[in-house]
Amino acid sequence: MDIDMKEIASYVIILLIVLIAAQHLNVVVSGSMEPAFYRGDIVLVQKADFLGIHEFNPDDVQVGDVVVYDATWFNQPVIHRIINITEIDGNTMYLIKGDNNNAPDPYYVKSSQIKEKVVTFDDNLVVIPKIGYLSLWLRGL
Repeated sequence: MDIDMKEIASYVIILLIVLIAAQHLNVVVSGSMEPAFYRGDIVLVQKADFLGIHEFNPDDVQVGDVVVYDATWFNQPVIHRIINITEIDGNTMYLIKGDNNNAPDPYYVKSSQIKEKVVTFDDNLVVIPKIGYLSLWLRGL
């Protein structure tokens, strides 16, 4: 059996593309951002640091951006919208809230906690509906 190096190389390239793409997709696990997106949807994200590549600067996020951040009040990353930016003791702080929640998240967020930003195209969030349900089911969520 002959091994075709071009074929092997093409499989390796495809695998790398899939792995990189998978790192830029987040499955939505709750309904806190409805109607922007729903539980089981997948959102496309940019990363603050992806293997040393800075796809966006967390210091440059704006009111209205949807971000994924390391919450001090929850044991998993949270994906919510920035609703206000303020200065507290000389530090820029972000007030963040789920669109479907009655109140903002319980604590202000520093830019160092912001790890990802949901990609927008023509001012619309990039959302792939419902295909994340399999992942939720497999993870028992």
